Amino acid sequence: MSKMDNLRAMREAKYAEAQKRSAAAPARLKAPVAPPATKKVEERAAEVPAADADDLCGHRNMSGRTCTREKGHAAKSHRYS
Repeated sequence: MSKMDNLRAMREAKYAEAQKRSAAAPARLKAPVAPPATKKVEERAAEVPAADADDLCGHRNMSGRTCTREKGHAAKSHRYS
């Protein structure tokens, strides 16, 4: 047998052993799924008072959330809500 034939035989033996173990293993439970977000972007935007909205930074991230820091803040990071 050549080197490649030996490697192929070892790989097939490992695969067969893995198939035996998976068949004998008990069924696993699925991980719980997080519930979807209940508030939409429009509802969250409505919660911010209109008078305060003018004083906020207003930077938007990729998911549509807006920064709640004051306009022109010195911090490098934004605070989203």
